[in-house]
This record gives sequence, C-alpha cells and structure tokens, in this order.
Amino acid sequence: MNKNFYITTPIYYPSGKPHMGHAYSSIVADIFARFKRLENFNVLFLTGTDEHGQKIEKEARKKNKEPKIFCDELSEKFKSLTKTLNLSNDDFIRTTEKRHHKSVLEIWNRLIESGDIYLDKYSGWYSISDESFYDKDEIEDKNGQKISKTSGSSVEWVEEESYFFKLSAWSKKLLEHYKNNKEFILPTSRKNEVISFVEKGLKDLSISRTSFSWGIPVPKNDNHVIYVWLDALTNYISALNFPDINDKKFKNFWPADIHVIGKDILRFHAIFWPAFLFAAKLPLPKKIFGHGWILSDEKKMSKSLGNILDPIEIINKYGIDQLRYYLVKEVSLGNDGSISMENLKNCINNDLANNYGNLCQRVFSFIKKNCDNKIPKKKNIKPEDKKLLNNLENNLHNLINFMNKQNLNEYIKMVVNFSFEANKYFNDLEPWTVKKSDPIRMNTILFTITQQIKNISILLNPIIPDSTQKVLNTLNIKKEDIKIESIKNYDLFNHEQELKNLEILFTKIENDN
Repeated sequence: MNKNFYITTPIYYPSGKPHMGHAYSSIVADIFARFKRLENFNVLFLTGTDEHGQKIEKEARKKNKEPKIFCDELSEKFKSLTKTLNLSNDDFIRTTEKRHHKSVLEIWNRLIESGDIYLDKYSGWYSISDESFYDKDEIEDKNGQKISKTSGSSVEWVEEESYFFKLSAWSKKLLEHYKNNKEFILPTSRKNEVISFVEKGLKDLSISRTSFSWGIPVPKNDNHVIYVWLDALTNYISALNFPDINDKKFKNFWPADIHVIGKDILRFHAIFWPAFLFAAKLPLPKKIFGHGWILSDEKKMSKSLGNILDPIEIINKYGIDQLRYYLVKEVSLGNDGSISMENLKNCINNDLANNYGNLCQRVFSFIKKNCDNKIPKKKNIKPEDKKLLNNLENNLHNLINFMNKQNLNEYIKMVVNFSFEANKYFNDLEPWTVKKSDPIRMNTILFTITQQIKNISILLNPIIPDSTQKVLNTLNIKKEDIKIESIKNYDLFNHEQELKNLEILFTKIENDN
C-alpha cells in the first residue's frame, strides 16, 4: 500500500518582490517534502500564488494594466523563485486558474446548501493590505492613523452590503476539534493563541465585497466578489481536482498532512478554513504549523529600517544550499528568529566548509591518492569502527521522529554532530600513518568513513540537496538508493568502480566587508 503525504506552503500574494519570509516558508516545506520521499512516501508538495483582491486591483490600476496581465507577470516571479530556492514542488497553483474557480464555486454552493451563508450589511475596520477585517479592540491609533495591532497595516472604515458566513455557529465544534486533535495546530503556543481567540466568541464573517471587482463573482449575484480568504484557502483542494471527490489526487492526498504557514496568517488557517470545511462537509487537514517571523539583527525587516535581506542576493553571492542550511539551522522553527550576514558567514564556514565539506574533500582525496581512487573493502571491523556507524544507525529513529515532529533544529544538530564525530574518527585513526604498517586496517578505516559520509549525505540531502547530491554522485550512489533505508545498507558501494571527481563544495568566506 502506497504511503501518501501532502504538504503545502501558503500561497503567496504577488503584490511585491519575493522576500525572506517567502523563502523561509518554502524551504521549510521543501525539506519536509524531501525527507518524506527519503522515507519512500508518495509526496505531493504544493505552492502557488493568491491573485485576487482589492490590493491587486489597485496596484494593477496604478500601472495601467489589466489585473490578469499584472498577475501573470508577478506570479511568474514567484514561480521562478521555486527554481531559485531549488524547491521540489509538484504543483504550482494560481487562484486565477479555471480549476481553482470551479472549486471555489463548489465550496460557496455547499455553504449555501448548509445554510451557513446569509446576506446583510457590513460595517467595520478593513485592511486592504491584509485583506482582513478587524474588531475595534484589534485597532490602535498611530501617528493620527488607524492601524491593526497585529500587522501594523492601515485600516479604513467600510460599510457595504455583504454575504456573511455563520462563523459563530462553529465555535463549539472548533474547540472540540482542537481538544481532540492535540497536534492540529503547532507549535503549542500558537494553538493556545487560537483557542483563546475562539473562546472569546467568534463573530460571523463577511465573505463578499462590492467595492471592487477583481475576484470570483458570487453565484447569482455578480455585484459581489467572493472574499479573498474564502477564495484563497480553497487552493489546497483545487490542486486535488475538487469538486471531483473521486479523483485519484483527492482520494490519495486529502486531508493534507501539513499546511506550513507564517504565524501572521494562522487565524485564517486555524479558524476560518476548518469552519469552511466543517460547513462544506469535508475533512480537515491533519496539521497546521505556524512558524515565526524572520528578523534582521533582532528587528522585523522593513524598508524604512533599511534592514531587508534579499534571499536572491544572498543566493547569488553565497549559494542556495548555504542559505537553505543557515535559515533552518539558525531559526528555531515555530519561534521568531534573527538572522544576520555575519552569522550566515560563520555558519557557512564552521558547519559547511570546515566540517562536512572538509570531511568529504579530505577522505576522497586520500582514497584517490592511496587506493587507486576506489573505495576499499572492509576487513576486520574493530569496535571504534562499529561505534562510529552504530551511533548514527541507532539514532535513526530519533532523527525520523525529529523531522516528523517538525523539530528541524534538533535534527540538524544531531546530523552535524555525526559529521564532527566522523572528522574526529578520521583524525584519530590516522590512515596516512596506518598505511605503512597495516594497509588492510587502512582500508577498513577508509571504508568506514566513506560509509559514514554516505549516511550523513543522505540525512542532509533534504536540507542541502545540491551539495549532497554531488557527494553521492562521487560515491556512485544511484538516485533510487538515496533513501533512509540505505543508511544500514553496506553493500551499495561498487568497490571496482572509480570515484567520480568532487568539486569544492563550500568555499570558506573571508571577511568581504
């Protein structure tokens, strides 16, 4: 029986240039997707762009462009980002696609049939930037302007006819679901925030607008367009060919295993989305993980502070694997995390260049020089050899558990320690000295350390796929053998086959101020 796994990023609002927050969400989701493939899961990894709403319409008008043409241009930038970040996504959805339009209309009709939609008048505070309504206690005055306390975005008073969703009717069922499904919202601090918000009492949600036209028209009343969050959230099932619930994709992959999102959109995913699904009589996703913000030197990135770190610029200067590794190593998933160029350089030098990269280069160079460039065979394995390999193998369960519990930081810490241990093993046993007195022992040492390099490379593959693939290619490991189960397989090496050349993986960064 095939094991299926469905993971999604948020779909990004393409009103501006991709930033570090987009990169972080996408990289984290990609790592989880790649790891599940190492576990032999059939993975579907989705990302995309959210293209409707007033903000898009206004921006398009400023540039004298039709909204669809404007969106085509912007969406392409985000699609290009998936290649730049080396994402392994299987699909890229746009909310302007016909398949999505069809899904949204089906959800709307299901909510009508369930009696959860009614027509009334709306008045309240609305943020065009956030595409969100805010209660009075969520608003504050700042420099003579009304802003949202949570996002800092400006809000304006809106009064108009609107369709409403009976969100208030679902409070009890939502709270029951949170209670009965302990890992539905993670980390726990985010879950507690959501529970507290729901317990205060939910108000019915305005789910249509008449003040702009760029969106999906409400069925039988095209004076209204469907609220952007009801529209956008539906993407997760649009990509599965909903409303065809008998479609193979939908049957295999819904409910989603995990939605990876930023904490700023947690409310939409953990309250609105489950309530919509309850009303539509559809299963809920299994897990929603709300990660923190990426800060620059302890401060939130902003144009006014001039502290925005551009992921594209960093990639162009230092490399994609370097950025991927640093972001997930430095930032504790679930919490806000501060990054800096100085820490990035130190991380590249210490963990990648001096540790993993140096280990691979030293060992392969030694084999090339002393073993005809072929991996030698093991003979007379000693306790110190077993200790090195067994330590990693015995911790496989912990490593898998860390990854499946979204504990990336502990996972990376443990794998990096294995790399340090491998370097120490190589230094302590000195195969260059043993060569003269006991060449058979030298061969076993080299086999052992090469085996450990293979193991470490497989474990690091989801995080730094390009670099580890080069190492595994050097070892002539086939793509189909890059699996967790291959870690305990000592028979993957063809001892008669020459090692391929390995280019320098990571260049040590000197002070380039």
